[in-house]
Amino acid sequence: ITVYSKPSCVQCNATYRALDAKGISYEVVDLSQDDNALEYVKDLDPTYMQAPIVVVDEHDHWSGFRPDCIDRIAAAGVK
Repeated sequence: ITVYSKPSCVQCNATYRALDAKGISYEVVDLSQDDNALEYVKDLDPTYMQAPIVVVDEHDHWSGFRPDCIDRIAAAGVK
């Protein structure tokens, strides 16, 4: 799982805490430091306007703090 985030992002921090609580490992990519990553998430879904963008795989991703999505992937056994 990759979490595309930005500095001082409240929703990003909430996402980290929720993933940690479920024991789900993830990599963080700072969108403010990586232009390629920014282009990637824009291409992934042009409607994504807020960080974080969480990518499980090419078909499973979302934008913003989504505890429902985190619960779903935890229930599916994603670690």
